[in-house]
Amino acid sequence: MITLYFFFKTQESCCNHQQYYRTERGYKYPLYHPKLGLEEVVSKDPHIKCRICDPLPILHKYYQSGDVIIAGIMSHIYRFSNSITFRKCPSNDLFDDTLYFIPRWTYQASLELFSTQDRFIPNYKCGSINNPVAVIGGPTYDVCFHMATILSMYKISQFIYGSAPVINKKTKTVLYHQMFPDVDHQYKGILQVLLHFRWMWIGLLSAHDDNVERFVNTVVPMYAQRGICFDFMLRIPRMSYTNDFDEIVNEGIETNNIILRSTVNVMIIHGEIDTMVVLRTFPRYSEVMGIAKDKVWIMTSQMDFTSVSFEREWHIDFLHGAISLAVHSKEVLGFQQFLLMRNPTLEEEYSVTRAFWEKAFECSFMNSMVDSQDGKICSGEEKLESLPASVFETSMTGHSYSVYNAVYVVAHALHAMYSSRSKHRATADIGSMKDLSKQLWKLNHFVKSISFNNSAGEKMSFNENGEIAAGFDIINWVTFPNQSFHRVKVGKIDPMAPQEEVFNICEEAIMWPRRFNQAQPLSLCNDNCLLGYHKAKKEQKPFCCYDCIPCPEGKISNWTDMDDCFQCPQDHYPNMEQDSCIPKNVSFLSYEEPLGIALTSSALSFSLITTLVLWTFIKHRDTPIVKANNRNLTYALLISLLLSFLCALLFIGRPEKETCLLRQTAFGIIFSVAVSCVLAKTIIVVLAFMVTKPGSSMKKWVGKQQATSIVLSCSFIQATLCSLWLATSPPFPDFDVQSMNTEIVLECNEGSVTMFYCVLGYMGLLATVSFTVAFLARKLPDSFNEAKFITFSMLVFCSVWLSFVPTYLSTKGKYTVAVEIFSILASSAGLLGCIFSPKCYIIVGKPELNNREQLRRRTN
Repeated sequence: MITLYFFFKTQESCCNHQQYYRTERGYKYPLYHPKLGLEEVVSKDPHIKCRICDPLPILHKYYQSGDVIIAGIMSHIYRFSNSITFRKCPSNDLFDDTLYFIPRWTYQASLELFSTQDRFIPNYKCGSINNPVAVIGGPTYDVCFHMATILSMYKISQFIYGSAPVINKKTKTVLYHQMFPDVDHQYKGILQVLLHFRWMWIGLLSAHDDNVERFVNTVVPMYAQRGICFDFMLRIPRMSYTNDFDEIVNEGIETNNIILRSTVNVMIIHGEIDTMVVLRTFPRYSEVMGIAKDKVWIMTSQMDFTSVSFEREWHIDFLHGAISLAVHSKEVLGFQQFLLMRNPTLEEEYSVTRAFWEKAFECSFMNSMVDSQDGKICSGEEKLESLPASVFETSMTGHSYSVYNAVYVVAHALHAMYSSRSKHRATADIGSMKDLSKQLWKLNHFVKSISFNNSAGEKMSFNENGEIAAGFDIINWVTFPNQSFHRVKVGKIDPMAPQEEVFNICEEAIMWPRRFNQAQPLSLCNDNCLLGYHKAKKEQKPFCCYDCIPCPEGKISNWTDMDDCFQCPQDHYPNMEQDSCIPKNVSFLSYEEPLGIALTSSALSFSLITTLVLWTFIKHRDTPIVKANNRNLTYALLISLLLSFLCALLFIGRPEKETCLLRQTAFGIIFSVAVSCVLAKTIIVVLAFMVTKPGSSMKKWVGKQQATSIVLSCSFIQATLCSLWLATSPPFPDFDVQSMNTEIVLECNEGSVTMFYCVLGYMGLLATVSFTVAFLARKLPDSFNEAKFITFSMLVFCSVWLSFVPTYLSTKGKYTVAVEIFSILASSAGLLGCIFSPKCYIIVGKPELNNREQLRRRTN
């Protein structure tokens, strides 16, 4: 049979008569007065002193003998006490004002385990039968820490079900078993909750212990790396001898006011089971009862609901909608029935059950020390199920589940320890219990290696750090007007599960604080930056506080709260809202679009006109006006102009490898031929005039050979430049993704820009020479002198191509091609119109002027 031996720590004291003495003439006399109370005796005799005596006894204990004893040290009952002034002996009037914790109670409870029953003499115990094999402690950090300080010296197994204290792992970890999972899993779980609901602007309210220091120093930076920052980090008022109740209340009010002024909607409450007592005073004593209605509380699993008697009637609305983590638990079959069958009349007198019964039902038993003359008498038949959950819960909490499992862990470890003995000792009698008491340290080894399924069907085992291999439940607190509440499991954190299943939560099952009207709360320092905006840090503010700046032109942001905007891929462009990238359309000057149609029509029209002019000149080839100024040059010029107009068509349509090779080179050579013909015509005019002078020696320079030589030599130079261009860096089809924001321009890359401008430059040189010569010869006396018309044509030609260079450089995309086509058409049309329109007018409109007589008359 396994028996539990529990110490329930309280702040209660008493002194018996042997603790008082009277000093006379240097001797001490024990004092006893049968009629007067001890305090009255003390007050009447100034010589009476109080000596340092046995420690004040722990008020509530429970012991039941058995084959195996498991001890428990728990802090579940809170009492009030004045500060000790050492002006009088301790007595029951000590307890009336301030709530506090004294580590000495834990030390005393730990040492009593190794004292004779009902006598506090540490390390002296009659017999070893009643020595505990293990100790279960909790739920507060202080209880666990101070218990470990004493019990580790005795090498006894310790099972902690509350906050795990920071211990010397080299000496204590082998004795120290935590029924509480790795706290890092809890902190990561809280982080997952915050990230899941996008709560980036939070506050922290914490108790005073080393675990909080670890949270602040380790976890807060980890949260910051995920974009979460804290508006405040406050401490819950500490209860100790150094402050009185009014001081605690004032400190609590100040803390509450800081929270109320904050813009955060979510707070992490990092505390323990006794933290709830203090939290319940916040709305009660604050001038503005807002803390319960304005914030979503996220509570750590070390916390649980508890209260003192005077808080019984206080509202618990502050818990509605709160989210907490709890050590994973399952309802144990028969647990509620076991609780509801408790009967204080069958329990030992003044047991913890009776003490609880009197507080819960606000009554007293007839044999109780409590004065019940005007109060309600406890019958023992009161129903526990009638109590609200704020007074008594009948469901198994995480702490209860941990204690339950701890007992079974000890049982399985003992079984494994006995099973490992030799067969001839496995059937030993009860005397083997004496051997067990001498080998308790061996039990720790078996605890580390056990693995079993409890009665709820869950596997129990420990990891290498002595922590129970378990996870956490995510609890949503729902309160009711009758001071009751319900814990709703809305998710879980299972570190042993696959990565994608470690965190799980059901949003639809969560009840939010009433202020939010069942809408998911937001907790941000400012509104999220929308798509198309990026964050800009606010000076002297936490990084969670920022301004939202529109993305610069050409950049986008497609997520909320982006740190910076980014460029779209080269084949995409930003939309108007700058929140997404749109694929660019492939663009080129096509025959189907209006601009392409217009340029194509112009090129074909001018080609037709040129063809008609050529046909006219061929038809009237024997007339004087056609023969003048070298008929072959005229044909060559008209053919080159025809090809120039048709060359423009190479620039329209989808660029291909062949068209890219021909575009510029064909244009350059053809135009060079045309300008060379014009230059030759001009030179012929000058030479012809010079030949007509008496005694001129220029006759040998006048002839068809000279004109042909001029055209071929000038064109050969341009052809050489184009050949060199094609041989070194020829044009090729390319995509221009930079020029246009919304289009990918399919173009002909010129290859060598230098060669391109060399071709244009040479053509410009020929045009300049032609213009100069024609300008000088414009007034020569000749009836069919073309010099003046060539001057006008070259003026048009040079003006067009001088304008072409800046226009070409300033336009983008397909309009660059359109500019070059326009320049080709305009300059060619200028040559055609200025040189041939007067002659066509005479040939067609004034044929009477096209004869030798008219030529001679005009010459004379």
